[in-house]
Amino acid sequence: MKKWKLNQLIFMALCCDLGLISKRLIGPAANLITDALHIPGGIGTGFSLMFLVIAASLIKRRGCAFFMAAVQSVLALGMGMVGSMGLLAPAGYLVPGLVIDLMLWGTEPMRLDPAARLAAVNAFAAVSAALIADLLVFHLPKAVLALYLGTAAFTGIICGGLACQVVRRLSPILQKEGLKEDGRT
Repeated sequence: MKKWKLNQLIFMALCCDLGLISKRLIGPAANLITDALHIPGGIGTGFSLMFLVIAASLIKRRGCAFFMAAVQSVLALGMGMVGSMGLLAPAGYLVPGLVIDLMLWGTEPMRLDPAARLAAVNAFAAVSAALIADLLVFHLPKAVLALYLGTAAFTGIICGGLACQVVRRLSPILQKEGLKEDGRT
């Protein structure tokens, strides 16, 4: 296994921080929507996961998203950002990180449009986070769960499209800096 480069670790740390901070920043606006729908969440998580998708798709190292999710879970516990999941919050970070890695790895050989690929990756990660939250904490009725998962998927798709735009803009810059493992985009 190759060692991580320092600039990769710094970029990953930046994306971890942006994911945690963004969740706090858009939380109040997201709560207005989710309160109106009477669901526990799903909007802020899709936006927060976007930063893991960006970093994992740019760095292209297996396990990158899971590693960042583990770091985020430790930071969230340390800063008291556990939400309704309490001490079970690491599961809410680790499962989507694993889903991101598996989806990026699984869709790599396919000839998918990059925007569709990252939208799908982000949507599946957001839905996995919502499912974990429901299994561990909420235990929602089926109709409400469907709305919750639909909201998470929709937000994940939108944020995945945004992630693709960020990746397209950062890819040439990061290629020059040697951040990426290979020449693929």
